[in-house]
Amino acid sequence: MTANNIKITPELVAEHGLKADEYKRLLDLIGREPTLTELGIFSAMWNEHCSYKSSKVHLRTLPTKGPHVIQGPGENAGVIDIGDGLACVFKMESHNHPSYIEPYQGAATGVGGILRDVFTMGARPIACLNALSFGAPGHPKTRHLVGGVVAGIGGYGNSFGVPTVGGSVRFHARYDGNCLVNAMAVGIAEKDKIFYAAASGVGMPIVYLGSKTGRDGIHGASMASAEFDDDSDEKRPTVQVGDPFAEKLLLEACLEIMHKGCVIAIQDMGAAGLTSSATEMGAKGDLGVTLDLDKVPCREENMTAYEMMLSESQERMLMVLKPEKEKEAEAIFRKWGLDFAVIGETNASKRFVVRHKGEVMADLPIKELGDSAPEYKRPFVSAAKLLVIDADDVKAQAGIADALEWLLATPDLCSKRWVWEQYDHIIGGNTVQRPGGDAAVVRVEEGPKGLALTTDVTPRYCEADPFEGGKQAVAECWRNLTAVGATPLAITDNLNFGNPERPEIMGQFVGAVRGIGEACKVLDFPVVSGNVSLYNETNGKAILPTPSIGGVGLIDDFTKSATLAFKREGETILLVGETTGWLGQSMYMRELCSREEGAPPPVDLIEERENGDFVRALILDGTATAVHDLSDGGLAVAMAEMAMAGSVGAKLDDAPDDIPAHAFWFGEDQARYLMTVPAAKAKAVIDRARNASVLVSRIGTTGGDTLVLPGERAIPLAALHDKFEGWLPGYMAGEPPAVV
Repeated sequence: MTANNIKITPELVAEHGLKADEYKRLLDLIGREPTLTELGIFSAMWNEHCSYKSSKVHLRTLPTKGPHVIQGPGENAGVIDIGDGLACVFKMESHNHPSYIEPYQGAATGVGGILRDVFTMGARPIACLNALSFGAPGHPKTRHLVGGVVAGIGGYGNSFGVPTVGGSVRFHARYDGNCLVNAMAVGIAEKDKIFYAAASGVGMPIVYLGSKTGRDGIHGASMASAEFDDDSDEKRPTVQVGDPFAEKLLLEACLEIMHKGCVIAIQDMGAAGLTSSATEMGAKGDLGVTLDLDKVPCREENMTAYEMMLSESQERMLMVLKPEKEKEAEAIFRKWGLDFAVIGETNASKRFVVRHKGEVMADLPIKELGDSAPEYKRPFVSAAKLLVIDADDVKAQAGIADALEWLLATPDLCSKRWVWEQYDHIIGGNTVQRPGGDAAVVRVEEGPKGLALTTDVTPRYCEADPFEGGKQAVAECWRNLTAVGATPLAITDNLNFGNPERPEIMGQFVGAVRGIGEACKVLDFPVVSGNVSLYNETNGKAILPTPSIGGVGLIDDFTKSATLAFKREGETILLVGETTGWLGQSMYMRELCSREEGAPPPVDLIEERENGDFVRALILDGTATAVHDLSDGGLAVAMAEMAMAGSVGAKLDDAPDDIPAHAFWFGEDQARYLMTVPAAKAKAVIDRARNASVLVSRIGTTGGDTLVLPGERAIPLAALHDKFEGWLPGYMAGEPPAVV
């Protein structure tokens, strides 16, 4: 029986992830029963991962335009103007499900996929970042996942030759059955030489480029749109296998034929492989596409049309080529040792026709494959507002010094050096600020411009109040860029949530998107690209809502960028922003009180902007010598990080009488920064702040080799360093995951 004669049963439809009403929609669209290949094509194009059917109605509310935006969402990556004829191309995407099933290859191919999204646009990648969420340290699978994911990220990025310059790592039991691996890539291109996916012209050759097609990754996009269960290991064959060296060759070959003027349109073969790339190129150009699968380079024998159309083998591209440039382009790809095959052409039919071995395996309306995908306005319920916790009602669990040492040795607050030292973060020679600070800084070409890059989100805030949590994720990203002296320009997002068919999960998503949109509008920080990852749950238990935000900022002179390290003794330490001692959802509450309770800190976006603009001005005029934004762990943790980074201690002033000491030092009020200035300039800075209606107060002086908190024992920096640096290496070496 041939593939065209296979009976399409309700069971087969369900296996392809299509619900009964969606299958009826398919039948109404094409007017007949589909072939197996056509069913596979619809399954790929209409799954959540590719169609955004549960999310796009809400994503349309996000601000996507601005003075720097060249290309917003809808292409392989977003593009912003950074001046001098250059553009920054960037995007973040998830590879969550594959990384849980096979952590090394899942993470590695996540990096490879996001790099292709960037160089498909004509940009040379200059940096990668990531945001990683793992289960509780005591869970039997967590250590294995951490080791595999970090090795996969490092193995691919290091071999490809792009520095991994920043990211974040967190642990929580809600990720026990579903880790998150969000990868971000950033590239530079000439702004008048950006390449897009829309095909143009009738009779233009469609060319397959890169590595050969195999059976790996079939139904990968569908797997990414499904919940896990206890049999998730059985899905291992759906995880792709990456080859970073082949990808490096593909990068150079693509950039060379782009430079030679060979390309009309280009699309990465990512999720859903040949299916999505071919249909999207045709649909965006209002053209039909015909493919001859007999010409597709395959590395396995007897591959069916179904398998070729759904394979997610890595390091592949699809391109519409100028006919007169075909020989020149082929010679370039052969030079780089890569496959080059003309496998089809464009036409005026607006049909998507797939032929194999003399048979028509698919004949479908090309625009409707994407445009007619279901679009759901799923019901949602908003969670009840949690009570604001009064700091006076939270009993101090330890002295301030003891609490600080404890917090610095917890999984979320400890140093992540063990992670980032496995990444090559300086290859290319343009990394100005390495991992470990508020944001990485990468020089643009020979300078003097630099790009500041960061990823941020606080999932526990998003769980407690999705709207405030969404706002806070954007605001903290904006603060981190500001803290190094950069002007924030735009963001990419990776929205990770559970099953959207559950109203409470959809409520989390809607609330977070509203919060992100509100913050982006007030901070002039548009969304230019992104990804939605839903169904992140196992056996009905969802992850924490995790809308990761990746931000890009611009520094006109990278030599003026600030770091968080104390520079010298005798400088004045200033606190920017209002401190009320907000303990709800704080790390202090979670780690010392074993309470994940209360409303998260509110985010005043006007205050965020005013305080940030004030701090940035002091960085750029050379007044501020060190700057650090305040977030997890509050004032005391930020102070310790600055002291350890610079190997310079500090003596702190008394806490105000109207705030409990533990709330003052560990509260997580927003819109705050710590900053050092020369003592002789402190009064002028405070006066300048008053004139700008920004709250700034003196809280201490740098000096010595200890951190001295008022009324507490002096803590040697060496002791802080041991706590801070010790937990993660010990854990990965097999020590019990106790917090000490």
